[in-house]
Amino acid sequence: MRLPVPADQLKKKLVQEGLITAERFDEIAVDAGRKNQDFLDLIISQGVAEQGYLNNTLAALLGVPLANLEERKVDPEVVKVLSEDIARQREVIIFDREPDGSYDAAMADPNNLETIKFLFQHLQAKVNPFFASNSDLNRGFAIYGSQSAKDFKKLIEENIQQSLAGQAKTIEEAASLLPIVSIVENLLSYAMASRSSDIHLEVLEDVTLVRYRVDGILFEIMRMPKAIHPALVARIKILSGLKIDEHFRPQDGRFHYQIATQMIDVRVSILPTFYGEKIVMRLLEAAQKPLSLEELGMLPETAKVITENLKKAYGMVLSVGPTGSGKTTTLYALMDILNRPNVNIVTVEDPIEYNMRYVNQTQINVQAGITFANGLRAILRQDPNIIMVGEIRDAETAGIAVQAALTGHLLLSSLHTNDAPTVVPRLFDLEVPPFLVVSVLNVIVAQRLVRRICHSCIYSYEVGQEVMGIIRSQLEELSLDPAKVKLPKNFFKGKGCPSCGMTGYRGRLGIFEALEINEQIKRIIIGPDFTLEKLRLAAREHGMTTMFEDGLKKVELAMTTLDEVLRVIRE
Repeated sequence: MRLPVPADQLKKKLVQEGLITAERFDEIAVDAGRKNQDFLDLIISQGVAEQGYLNNTLAALLGVPLANLEERKVDPEVVKVLSEDIARQREVIIFDREPDGSYDAAMADPNNLETIKFLFQHLQAKVNPFFASNSDLNRGFAIYGSQSAKDFKKLIEENIQQSLAGQAKTIEEAASLLPIVSIVENLLSYAMASRSSDIHLEVLEDVTLVRYRVDGILFEIMRMPKAIHPALVARIKILSGLKIDEHFRPQDGRFHYQIATQMIDVRVSILPTFYGEKIVMRLLEAAQKPLSLEELGMLPETAKVITENLKKAYGMVLSVGPTGSGKTTTLYALMDILNRPNVNIVTVEDPIEYNMRYVNQTQINVQAGITFANGLRAILRQDPNIIMVGEIRDAETAGIAVQAALTGHLLLSSLHTNDAPTVVPRLFDLEVPPFLVVSVLNVIVAQRLVRRICHSCIYSYEVGQEVMGIIRSQLEELSLDPAKVKLPKNFFKGKGCPSCGMTGYRGRLGIFEALEINEQIKRIIIGPDFTLEKLRLAAREHGMTTMFEDGLKKVELAMTTLDEVLRVIRE
């Protein structure tokens, strides 16, 4: 979110409130410019002020009311008096019409006279400006998305019929015809409107199945005639720069796609299957910034453990969890904290998810001889202070990473394990001896992703003894004493509304456990009678909060539901 008031005004207010010193404010402003990041995002991530406080403060400084669309009943028909293209371009949501015929407009910059004049001429009515936070704008854009859902299948069906009636002689010709081009564009546009992270095009015996992953869950969207599948595959291959005539080998590519003012990177994976080629397209915002620990969903006590260990000059910080649990996003958040003018950060990744300014990022390329192990060897000749290895997959990479961490480098990486304590035996399996494990490990962060409750339709409810019994049983299954764990007293859910696609959830956050390798833990790891259970018990005794406990805290804080926490813990 751009700063809609002069920086000096906000600086004066925050200093008067005792939230920050003038010097620290200026340091964050310089850091924002250096990293090409949003200043307000850094203010929040640095713990200076919360989002809600900043929204109210900015509205007061602007001299206009705060829109706060999440707590208003918004009429979709009023929103649509302004087209989605204009709304996104001008960063405006029309959310109400007053009895005198004027419109209430939630604006990212309520003092933008040019936009107010444009709206007056376009709507032929007076406009009452309100200050719109990012969540206000996203709520409004979600309403456009719900309309897109109604139009989507109709548009796709029309283009399918045109495609089947076409007279293209070759697959390449069919892929270039307007109906196929339109189908692909509609698939992408609707995926963006519905906040999908992945599009799956799966060819079955008789149909092509379209599925979207939204907030980590796959939903079937529609089925299309199998006859158009080869043309769809060819169209996506053309966009991605892949070989159209190769049908029996996996291919990977990427391309950019823009709708209105939003640009996304589309990462394409094509895999031969029994009935044809399956396509998965991963959608990534082209200009997405690294998230703060707070935005990841990390509670202050966990964040403190991690940030304290990031201050160490050398050693390893590991982010662990199964595939799709957000490990890479966490690594980017940690790199963003470490990204300062006086350090050299170098990475080796597969793939590079987001571009980070002032971070030297290297893409794995096996054909060119760049593997994690070889890339890491090359990085060590680049005079790095901080190294990020996307994943430790084998003994060779593990050995080089350990040596790098021993020789004065802070090394960040990820591993596939179910929880934080399991990292230790996993490193043993990768031929890292116990004495080296305790010498290099600083902290291990394990995580899962749960869906956030939609705050547009949230409500509280009471649970019976049966639900509390399920919680206690899960604690006992994890070898936790229910008597020593604070159980939630309040439970929340989402009813389902247009903003969340009637699911009751909108967005995701992490549940975490952070295992700090202190002296007591080190003694257990190098002890002759080491066992994983003994390590887990010691970690609990020395203050580690397990992921399930962290999830229960977030249930109490109305951040997620008990069903979500149980779902991901049991996976």
